[in-house]
Amino acid sequence: MDAALEFWLAVTASTLSPWRGDAGEYATLVPPDADDHLRVQRFAAGPRVHLDLHVGDQAAVRAALVRALALGAALEHDAGTDVVLSSPGGYVFCLVRDTGATRRQAPVPVPAPGRADEHPTALVDQLCLDVPARRFDAEVAFWSELTGWAPRRGSVGELVPLERPAGMPLRLMLQRLGADDPRRTATAHLDVACTARHAVERAHVAAGARVRGHGPRWTTLVDPAGLPYCLTDRDPTSGLLPA
Repeated sequence: MDAALEFWLAVTASTLSPWRGDAGEYATLVPPDADDHLRVQRFAAGPRVHLDLHVGDQAAVRAALVRALALGAALEHDAGTDVVLSSPGGYVFCLVRDTGATRRQAPVPVPAPGRADEHPTALVDQLCLDVPARRFDAEVAFWSELTGWAPRRGSVGELVPLERPAGMPLRLMLQRLGADDPRRTATAHLDVACTARHAVERAHVAAGARVRGHGPRWTTLVDPAGLPYCLTDRDPTSGLLPA
């Protein structure tokens, strides 16, 4: 946990808030000059990535719970102030009260050895849900209905991004897993939008990540805790691939 936490603090240029919670299990990655959107939790069962949906005040949390259940979610735990659910595809997420964060983080300059003309920047800006093929259509429909974010027009193939409203710190995308993938429930990984991706890759490896593989517009890595994530060629400001 400590190595992974130090890694994400370094690559996001964040500082760590005081630990909080009944057992001191929660903390926030505080970005420079922006509102936070990344948090960490000490979790005995091992590392994983989950999503918190900030939905408003306490009444809004209860209303969102009713809506999520009607759309096919399952209730995992109701703490009153927040709720843990699982999607129809089995992905665990939370409904929490909104804290009013509105200032989105700017892309972070990445100090990386490389060519003099490289000026890499990066931003953790997307959660990608990895969904078994047989559950994919239902999962896309669930998340689109729950968030009110429509699938991007023209999305085809195994990747379906949802259209995020302006100002939201994280995009949400769903990826259809191949038929040979052994996973039976949906999981998730973080995507980092970056410029000069190979320079950012070198910086992340120097900070403790391991490269798992390369694609035409992405690099898959594993952080020190063993969690996979991706660097992508998407523009850190717009979140879109260059034309």
